[in-house]
Amino acid sequence: MPRSRPLLGVVHLLPLPSTRRFASMDAVLQRALADAGAFAKGGFDGVVVENFGDAPFHRGDAADPVPPDVPAALAVVASEIRRRFALPVAINCLRNDGIAALGAAAVAGAAWVRVNVLTAAYVTDQGLVQGEAARLAAYRKQLGWRGELLADHFVKHATPLAGFEPIGSARDLAERSGADGMVLSGARTGAPVDVEFLDTMRNAVGSFPLWIGSGLDVDNAAELWPRCDGAIVGTSVKRGGDVAAPVDAARVRRLRRACPNGKRR
Repeated sequence: MPRSRPLLGVVHLLPLPSTRRFASMDAVLQRALADAGAFAKGGFDGVVVENFGDAPFHRGDAADPVPPDVPAALAVVASEIRRRFALPVAINCLRNDGIAALGAAAVAGAAWVRVNVLTAAYVTDQGLVQGEAARLAAYRKQLGWRGELLADHFVKHATPLAGFEPIGSARDLAERSGADGMVLSGARTGAPVDVEFLDTMRNAVGSFPLWIGSGLDVDNAAELWPRCDGAIVGTSVKRGGDVAAPVDAARVRRLRRACPNGKRR
């Protein structure tokens, strides 16, 4: 079972079959299992399986969903990680295909799904990405999936539309979206969340679970880890801090030591 304050590592999948850079599913699975094994050995509480290598991404809405091979691959890899390492898994289907992520999660028995835009609307490199909370809630009920839905607020690599008000929007996400937790990150992959912003969001949503979605490392863990209810880590535990590199087991162990389980501040 997931621990009370999970520390999750990201398994960034290599390009999948529908992308131009795809090599083979054997290569995808081999890298994914190696990265998951490093997280397991380093004491992380689970992993997030994500189609990171598929850029440029489909928006992931009804008009531009991901191709069917994507949730199939996410489910296969997540299932194999659970079987090999007995680790809880999460699914994130980029750019924002919550329907595909929920389907893969139901098949793989995932404990979490991360949705980058569940509410509001953002301008991204995929165009305008809008939340589809009601559509996801209906499908979640249809599946009978009982995991936790984590939703980003002020998601990275995106700019909210004019008139966006962070505190009110955070409260709407916590109270009206169906999410079970809110993810806060920096502006780009690997960038840390601003501490002042994290504290402002905590004051806005009270006891609603807040997760760190990027940038947690050994240098800022003492400041960030006590403030959150869970964290998702990728770049800082890669070899050389390079997001495209394999996971470094030694970096995983160091970050785990810097983030002991315990009550949030």
